[in-house]
Amino acid sequence: MNGIKYLLDTNTVIGLLNGYAPAIALAKDCGLSLDEAAFSSITRIELLGYPDLTKQEESAIQAFLGTCHRFPVDKQVDDEAIRLRRADPIKLPDAIICATAIVHRLRLITLDKDMQRKMNKIE
Repeated sequence: MNGIKYLLDTNTVIGLLNGYAPAIALAKDCGLSLDEAAFSSITRIELLGYPDLTKQEESAIQAFLGTCHRFPVDKQVDDEAIRLRRADPIKLPDAIICATAIVHRLRLITLDKDMQRKMNKIE
């Protein structure tokens, strides 16, 4: 994918939208530019599927996601997520997000220490 370097995990998007200092620091440390960022369809579902989402929050999420590229879940991602889950216990949404980063050769930007540890073992 032209110019895409990073895959944003759901918690990173939430942190950036809420001005959470660790998320902002992580983005700065990575040199994150949203035109080089993407997200998984799973992240979109997690963000917009929250039952108590206000219209203002939904608009902010939609605007943020509109600045990034979306990767759908396809067979390659499915197969990689299956491999990840068989190798090491990992929640299904996390496996799909990690698999998306692996398949598309992107750096995963996450605040989830366990998820980052799993990705570091793979790399």
